[in-house]
Order: sequence, then C-alpha cells, then structure tokens
Amino acid sequence: MTYSDNILYQVTKPARYTGGELNSTVKDWDKTYIKIALAYPDLYEIGMSNIALPILYELLNSQSDVLAERVYAPWTDMATILQTKSIPLFSLESKHPLKDFNIIGFSLGYELAYTNVLNMLHLAQIPVLARERSDYHPLIVAGGSCALNPEPMADFIDLFVMGDGEEVLLELVDSFRHWKERGRGVTKKELLCQVATIPGIYVPSLYQVEYRADGLVKSITPTEPQAKAIIQRRIVTKLPLPVTKPVVPYIEVVHDRGAIEIQRGCSHGCRFCQAGMIYRPVRERPLGEVLQAVGELITNCGYNEVSLVSLITSDYPGIDELMTSLSLSHHNLVLSLPSLRMDSFSDRLKTSLPTQKRTRLTFAPEVGSDRLRRIINKNIPEDEILKTAAAVFDSGWTSLKLYFMLGLPTETTDDIEGIIQLVTRIRSLSRKAEKRPQIKISLSTFVPKPHTPFQWVAQESEPQLKAKHELLKLGLHQKGIRLSWQEPKVSLLEAVLSRGDRRLGKVIYHAWQLGSTFDAWGEHFNYENWLRAFDETGLQPSFYAQRERALDELLPWAHIDVGVTTAFLKQEYQRAMEGKETPNCHYQACNTCGLERWHPQCQQKCQGLSQSKR
Repeated sequence: MTYSDNILYQVTKPARYTGGELNSTVKDWDKTYIKIALAYPDLYEIGMSNIALPILYELLNSQSDVLAERVYAPWTDMATILQTKSIPLFSLESKHPLKDFNIIGFSLGYELAYTNVLNMLHLAQIPVLARERSDYHPLIVAGGSCALNPEPMADFIDLFVMGDGEEVLLELVDSFRHWKERGRGVTKKELLCQVATIPGIYVPSLYQVEYRADGLVKSITPTEPQAKAIIQRRIVTKLPLPVTKPVVPYIEVVHDRGAIEIQRGCSHGCRFCQAGMIYRPVRERPLGEVLQAVGELITNCGYNEVSLVSLITSDYPGIDELMTSLSLSHHNLVLSLPSLRMDSFSDRLKTSLPTQKRTRLTFAPEVGSDRLRRIINKNIPEDEILKTAAAVFDSGWTSLKLYFMLGLPTETTDDIEGIIQLVTRIRSLSRKAEKRPQIKISLSTFVPKPHTPFQWVAQESEPQLKAKHELLKLGLHQKGIRLSWQEPKVSLLEAVLSRGDRRLGKVIYHAWQLGSTFDAWGEHFNYENWLRAFDETGLQPSFYAQRERALDELLPWAHIDVGVTTAFLKQEYQRAMEGKETPNCHYQACNTCGLERWHPQCQQKCQGLSQSKR
C-alpha cells in the first residue's frame, strides 16, 4: 500500500506530514540521478528548529543531479497507521518511500533519539541491522555531535560523518556518483571501502573491536587497508554562506523564528561541555554578511523574529554594533540571543536589545560556588553574576531563566547550598524592578561526555541526585521562583549511551523491540524496557555511567580524533582536580589543545609559543 492523503484525517497535526511549505524544494524524481533523504529522528516541530539540516538541504539541492528531501519521526498515531496499513515511511516533498532513496542521512544530536532511528528504518521497510541490508537498500549515513562516539549505533549505520558536513558530504556524494555509474556489479562493500578513504568518514563494518575479560575495550582494529586507524574530524575553515531561504513550517515549531549562525565554536573551555571541545576552533561570520543575511531572511520568509545563533552569542566581536544596526534597519524586528554569558552581557548589549518583547533572558551560572566554578573552568565571579542580574531587572525584563547543573565532580552539599544562596540574592535584586520578575530555575544532571576533560568521571547515582533535588526544593520554595529538573533515570540512560561501546547496539535493538521510542519524551520514556534490555543482553548500565575510568583506559571512541588531544583532556582533568583555571585561548596564549596540529587558524596563533610551552 502507498501513501494517501486519507490517513492525514486520522492523526494529530497532519501538517507534520504534508510537505509543500514555503521555500521547500521539489525536483523531478525521474530525472534526478541521486536521491537523498535527510532524516531527523524526532518530531517535525523539533527537527524544523534544527539549524544544521537547512544547510545540508540547500547544499545538496544546489547540485543539479541531486535531490534532497526531508523526513521526521512520525508521532505514535501516524506510526501505528503506517504499520497497520503497511505504508512505508515517506518523504515530505514527493511522498516517495524512504526505501526508494539512494542515501538516507540521519542527524544524531541526542542519544535518547537512537530508538527513533531504528523505528524509522523499520517503518520505511528497511532492515534495521546494517548486516541484514543488501546492495539494493539505501546507504544509511549518520552525522551530528553524537556521531563522535559512533560505537553504540555501529550495528545500524553504514557510515558516519565526523565533524562539519559541508565539505565532506559533497565528497561522499561524488564517491557515490562514481560507484553508481559503475553499475550494480560493484558491491556496497566496495563503495564502503572507497568512502573510508575520505577524511572524516568512519565505516564501522571495516573495524573489529575486541574486549578484555573485565569488559574493557582491548583493541579497535581496521580490517581493510582503506580503513584508517584514526579518523579525523572535518573542520571547515570558513563558514559557508548562511541559509536565507529556509523552509518555513506550516505549524508552530519549537524555535518559531528565523536563524542565522553568526559564529561556530567556543574557546572558553568549560570542562563539562562537549560542544565547547568538538566544535573548536571559533570561526566568526563577518558582520556585513550577517546584516545582509538577516535582511534576506526577512524578505524571503516574512519572519519578525530572528535568532543570532552561536554557542556563546555574546562573544561575537561587535555584537553590540550588530544588534544596534539590526534594530535601526528593521524597526519591528525582535532579536533572540539564545546563549549569553553573564560576564559578557555588557551595558551596550543590554541597551541595544529591543524593548518591545522583554519577556525572558536566559543565563547559565551552572553552579553556586566560586570553588566549583574553578573546577569546571567557568569562573564567573558571583559579583559579576549579581551585577548582570541587577542590570537585567533594572532594564525591564519580566523574567529570568537560570540553568544549574547537579552532580559535577567534587560537588558537595555546600555547593548545593550555594545555589540556594545565589538564587535568593538574585531574587532580592528584583525588588527594585517595577514589576516583580519571575525566576525559573532549570536543573540538569551532569552527564560525562566523550572528548571532554570529564570523560573519565563517574556519574552520580539516582539517590545522590534526588537528595540534592530535595535540598533545592526546600531551599527555593519561594514566591516567584519555579524549579524544574530532569528525571535522574533519563540522565543515567543518556550517560550510558553517550559513553557506550559497540556492545550497546544489542541493548538499543532490544529496547526498541520492547516498544521504546521517543525516549526523550517523558510520557513515552520507559525505564523498565531499558533495564530488561540490559538484563537480557548481560550488560550493566552502571558499567558505562557510574564507573570512574582510569586515565589509561582505551575508550570506545579512542579512534576518533576531534582535534583536541587526549593529552590535553588529561591535563585539563588534572587541573580541574587542583581547582586551577585554564584561560580562554581566543584572547590569551594558545593552550596547545591539539588543533594547532592541523588547523591553520590555530597554527598561526601557536607560532608565538616558546619551545618549552609546546
């Protein structure tokens, strides 16, 4: 059975599946040589807010012989209909079944979406396990931040793209083009061996992983000469032109506004932050290019709100000038700054923000004590935090959102009391405001991530975390303060999948068979499924999440080189335990994190270092 519009009457929010949005690209299916489906393993509303997919969508569709179409994880009602009626999962643009595409590319940005990848393949009537797919099935590709530890998903993905995709994706398509031209007599194995020679591409089937008797990884060995022992992350030196004609959704999405990436990367070096390590170095978009892009975006899409996207938006050189220029050029434009540091929220930036929509600003102090700020290398003095909060309230903002993290290395009860004291002081500052602002406190659990200085650290147990939640609930039970936090079991699973090895593929597969999908959604998260999957595969969650790892242990992602060296991460871990800060290399001397080995920008900055420093 094939797609019919009749099924749309049976599901919630049918516009998730209709396609036909403003600025979407529809090419002639029969006349286009290579057909690629860009798949996002979560709801349409989430995927349409992702800033990476529009870049790849435009890039691929700019190739004359390539079409790129989109597909998102169908909600449970649509999934049931597809399954019951044997309708294969289809793309938005042409409604062709995914199994008819040449390549399906998944964006992996969150570990709890892994079961959705399996479910989408199943609904597409494509074998879930890579080893069960033939030469006639689509090539299954994955990229995104989670791909930098590809091992938990190695059983399901044909190849992973490491790092920035703008250049490597076109090289992959070129290799596929040549393979296809040679005819069906050439096997997919030969294609995989060929693309394995492209820098930044990892083909898991070309590697053998062995384990020691105690369960630790013993070796990760290439089995074909084309497979490299170490796969280097791809880095674009110069940001490509921004997408100024993105697809405009029919329905309200999570970030329902235009978006322009103004810079990529971060050099602050927060030791818990994976993004700050894997997206180095900082690459800035010229101010004139941003101004032009915002104007084009408004013209092409009709947005009256634009987000200036960066890991730390307030770090952008000339951010004050940029905000002022945009406010003068577009009088009714609302500007969103999604990521601000409290030590870089200047008076000029404060006054350049538009006044017509002063609803909420968001900051992330992360912790409540100066000691712990030094540990995590986010040492913003408390006086600076209070000064910024006072300026925010005095300037008319009606709400402030603060992010804190629990379970960080060396954290004590005194640090939790420090959060209570800091929030109480911030609340007292709001008494001078004309309207008593609301303070929303969002608590996240520390998840040790690969390629960070804390990748060796154990995650705290559920009882430890719940005790801290109770302490905060009691201490922050004050009028005008709202407290929210993530369920510790969710954070535990995130840590397991984040730091897992190839054996976890059996667990993910079994959890999916037991019915787990949309694990990131509270109403669908079923921890019992996962416990059963672990039990029946003979693995323990605590082995992956709550075990302190030795600094000389061979980690499951040791064959992936993100640019930042293991030696630097070990040094940062040791400095953390000593309570020592590491300065921001964007403004001070190079910290020799490893990128100076093969990135021109870092090589130039590193030239002034002495031999002893090296």
